[in-house]
Amino acid sequence: MPLPAKSVLTHARACIRIEGEALAATARGLGPEFVTTANAVADTIAAGGKLIFSGVGKSAHIGQKLAGTFNSTGATSCFLDATQALHGDLGLCSQGDLAILLSNSGQSEEVLKLIPVLKRMGVRLVALTRQPGSDLAKNADFHLFYRVPREACPLALAPTASTTAALALGDALAMVLLRARGVTRDDFARYHPAGNIGAMLLKVRDFMRTGERLPIMPDTCTTQEAIMAMTRAKSGSVALVHPRSGKLAGIFTDGDFRRSALSGADFLQQPVARFMTRQPKIIRDNALGIEAFNLFEAHKIDDLIVVDARGKPVGLVDGQDLPKLKIV
Repeated sequence: MPLPAKSVLTHARACIRIEGEALAATARGLGPEFVTTANAVADTIAAGGKLIFSGVGKSAHIGQKLAGTFNSTGATSCFLDATQALHGDLGLCSQGDLAILLSNSGQSEEVLKLIPVLKRMGVRLVALTRQPGSDLAKNADFHLFYRVPREACPLALAPTASTTAALALGDALAMVLLRARGVTRDDFARYHPAGNIGAMLLKVRDFMRTGERLPIMPDTCTTQEAIMAMTRAKSGSVALVHPRSGKLAGIFTDGDFRRSALSGADFLQQPVARFMTRQPKIIRDNALGIEAFNLFEAHKIDDLIVVDARGKPVGLVDGQDLPKLKIV
């Protein structure tokens, strides 16, 4: 029996609205304790310490996600299973580390047992909780409080708005630190060498053809000389430059070659400048790979000349190379 569409959408929208209320309340509630905690995290990272996230139940899942988020920004982080910690896993903790302990109630037994042990090891504590008056909050050095007027669960049992708010608060901390530390897109790409993120953040210089695979000739050469250069490089085009400046003057492609053959029997001895494409589409060597992909898509070209800041050709992007990069 299918679910009634009207009630399904009504309840779904109510759930999202309630979680949105928790996010809004958490944002309004941010104050000096958030700033103090952010500074503590920054100091820990700068000193070479690591961030240790721990929790149980749904809070453990949030902690694992936050550890991954901080790692992706270059802040060394790990997740510590609160139960296994007391059975040997505390070995990953060191003096100078900062532990971010997650508990909605602030009274999770497994988390509270970690407090004296971690403090004895010289690890400072951050309480990430909904309850400022909890034992976790009272014994922590720093605090991250989220506000949840109500859970979205109609039974008021399943963690919903509380987990959403906890995750958002942790993400906010990560993004504040990312900005403060000046993490760049290049840094982010270095931490994501695989997958879609890594591919999307590839720079053109990382995959362009260079050296013997980049044919460059003066624009004063003949059509035959240009074709020979293309053949030697096994390329579908050749970059043509001004003899004195070395700056790009144009491009001669397979398509230009076919069109030049229609000009007469002596076309091979004609100056290639007569047939080359002037002002071709170009891209800088420090541009993102996705920008190159967009140029290929928009202009239906087969080759793209890469130039440096002085306008000199330094590479070639062949359209046949793009599928291998899995940019999109």
